Order: sequence, then structure tokens, then C-alpha cells
Amino acid sequence: MITAAMVKELRVRTGVGMMDCKKALAEANGDMDKAVDILREKGLSKAAKKAGRIAAEGIVSSYIHGNGRIGVLVEVNCETDFVAQTEGFHALVKDIAMQIAASNPLYVSREEVPADVITHEKEVYRQKALNEGKPEKIIDRMVEGRVEKYFAEVCLLEQPFIKDGDKVISEVILEAIAKMGEKISIRRFVRYQLGEGIEKKQENFADEVMNQINN
Repeated sequence: MITAAMVKELRVRTGVGMMDCKKALAEANGDMDKAVDILREKGLSKAAKKAGRIAAEGIVSSYIHGNGRIGVLVEVNCETDFVAQTEGFHALVKDIAMQIAASNPLYVSREEVPADVITHEKEVYRQKALNEGKPEKIIDRMVEGRVEKYFAEVCLLEQPFIKDGDKVISEVILEAIAKMGEKISIRRFVRYQLGEGIEKKQENFADEVMNQINN
């Protein structure tokens, strides 16, 4: 059984994200040293070590949904202008912009979520659990689980990638770092939706964005 403590230990040893650590441990059947080797073979451990480097180059890119109803501006940074001008980097930024258009994140990472927002979410989840008659002894665990789900919904780096639901965006970034050899980070974004705040018929924009990708 892969425990949270094992995942945390591997993350400390390698600097790699929790999802990748969990997958590596599962692939290694819980063998810590083998999991480290798996991450090294994938280039993810090396990529994570670049996190402390300065990334001040990059591009600001835009994505406009085909019918003009959604617009996204996103800044993605790397270390050199050379990488910033490569086809691979531009393709990565385009994918990130499409992700924002389709999944409507509110923050880049969980570190950006205000403490009062997290407190409010916990209070809502706790009250919901109490209303459902859940035992007090398991409520805290349920609340933490629901908060993790909230982060996966509103934090860009923790959202499932629209092109591959087996990956989250942080893993897509790590893979790009391993491939391009530079630190890459999503600095900020803004998303506009036509008529936002005006009551109207709800549309499934994620499906529409995916249809545009596939056509």
C-alpha cells in the first residue's frame, strides 16, 4: 500500500510533484530507491531541481475561443529567449491557454488561494458533513479530502490536463522542463468570458474547446 508518508518522503528526496511521486511508488511496488530511479529515468527529478532557478524570459500569449466568447491571456516564463522562441515552448503555452479557457481555474497554484477562502470552504464542507449525519471522528478527514478536491478544481497546476486526463498541469510542466532543459513556470493569467456576470444559458465550454482542438 502506498501511504501519504511514503509519497511525502519521495517528494522530499526528489523535489518532484506528489502525483508523479505516487505513480512512481506504485510502479516500483513501494520500493523507495527504485521509485527514485524511475523518476530519474523520466527526467523529472532533474527537472524539479531547476525550480530554484530564475525564469525571467518567456512569452505572453493569447487564446480566443473560435466563436469569440472566451478570451485568455497567459504569461509563461522560461530561462532564455532561445527556449521562449521554440516551437515546443509555444505549443506548451497554447495548451495552457486552452486549458484555462476550458477549465476556468481561479488561481495558478494552491499557494495563491487566500486563507479566508480555504477557511470558508472547510466550514461549508464540515457543515455539509454534519447535515449528512457523518460521524464526528471522520469529518476532519472528509473535510481535508473535499478541500483537496476544491484545489483540483480551482488551481490550474492541479487540474487534469484537457488533452490527457491522466496528467495534471504540474506534470505537463515538469515534462516540458525535462525536455527543454530550463525552468518553466506559469506566472499569471486572465480569462474573459462574454457576458460574464449576466444571467444566461449555461454552455459546456470545455467540450467546445476540445472540439476545436480535434478539428
